[in-house]
Amino acid sequence: MTLTITLVRHGQTVINARRHLQGACDSPLTRTGRAGVRVTAQHLARHDFRAAYSSPQGRAVLTAMEILRHHPDLPMTVDHDLRELSFGSFERRPEHELDAVEPWSELVPAVLAGTHPGVGGGEPGADFMARVAAVFGRIVAAHDDAARPGATQDRDVLVVGHGLTLGAYLATLDPTCLAALPNASVSTVEVTDGTARAVSVGVDVAGHGSVAARPAPLPPGGVPVDATVVAARSATVPG
Repeated sequence: MTLTITLVRHGQTVINARRHLQGACDSPLTRTGRAGVRVTAQHLARHDFRAAYSSPQGRAVLTAMEILRHHPDLPMTVDHDLRELSFGSFERRPEHELDAVEPWSELVPAVLAGTHPGVGGGEPGADFMARVAAVFGRIVAAHDDAARPGATQDRDVLVVGHGLTLGAYLATLDPTCLAALPNASVSTVEVTDGTARAVSVGVDVAGHGSVAARPAPLPPGGVPVDATVVAARSATVPG
């Protein structure tokens, strides 16, 4: 049987709309962001979620709460490890200021490889990747009655988080799934017999496009990933 993990990036925020860096800091959802989240929530209304997880940051919690309006009996678990990467001294500063020091196309691969010492003195890449692996390992383990060999029941779990955090998890499953995730977008991972694969990445349900969804650099030999891509590779889930 299959454990489906539905990943949702938070709605557009004030800082997103200004194209400033937002990691550890937070800001309210814009009017556009709130409307987009409602569209995504309606899109997911028919899903039979068995559990819901959210980053502790306000923009993610508000997004999760809107989705859960359609699932009123489902409690939300807040997990600290789902928070976004900290940009240190670059928090709230324009994206181009960081690009002038370290281009996004160089920064992201270093973070994902765990070799980056930390943006602006922020969280080191190794620590970030370790907690991303840990939190998704816990989520899978908590629902392994659907993912383990011989399982007899499917499950669908909601996870609301951030562009880099969710993107890092997807990239660990398949490097070619490294893609910009629009605000309020939906990605899907399926875990069957202990093996996880990305089924869809960054489906732009709310139509927010490239605002605050920076193009991700391709890995060597990689191909562009669009919203309807079906991943050809799988990854065994640790533990």
